[in-house]
Amino acid sequence: METNKGKESSFDLIYPILTKTNYTAWAMKMRVFMPAHGVWDAVEPKDANVAIEDKMDKRDLAIIYQGIGDDLLMSIADKMTSKTAWEAIKTVHLGADKVKKAKAQTLKAEFESLVMKDTEQRDDFCMKMNSLVTNIRTLGEKVEETYVIKKLFRAVPVKFLQIASAIEQFGDLEKMSVEKVVGSLKAHEERIR
Repeated sequence: METNKGKESSFDLIYPILTKTNYTAWAMKMRVFMPAHGVWDAVEPKDANVAIEDKMDKRDLAIIYQGIGDDLLMSIADKMTSKTAWEAIKTVHLGADKVKKAKAQTLKAEFESLVMKDTEQRDDFCMKMNSLVTNIRTLGEKVEETYVIKKLFRAVPVKFLQIASAIEQFGDLEKMSVEKVVGSLKAHEERIR
């Protein structure tokens, strides 16, 4: 059996295109794709005292350009480094600090007001909740996993109260993940069917 140990593999990535509404998902994907090509350090250097290779920076800039539309390209065309281009795109989509904080507060209020309706699919509700949490975190706000789990317990309909209460009383919420709690809710739902 042949292994890939010690061999470099080459692969092509299809970069997502940034739109007016998908910045969070786009940025998350680019934060995975760029390091896969070994160029993320040009955007966020591990050591600020180490100079970035020009070739790496140009490759990074090319990847950023590949993931944006012509309208945005025109607005960042004067940015000569991948770091300044990335920051400009981030500012355009997330806004200045005051705007980011205001957006985060709006999203937090929306998160707090979430309630799962009896007719709502559990997976749809969890996706909505996770999307809000991801967007809040993208804006630089910390959202602890335990906080999300407790909110989930407060938001579930009556049919889940028994299992939510049991998890809360007998489980260690500090060590649990949202995914594990959702899995327990799914298992409970299957049992009551």
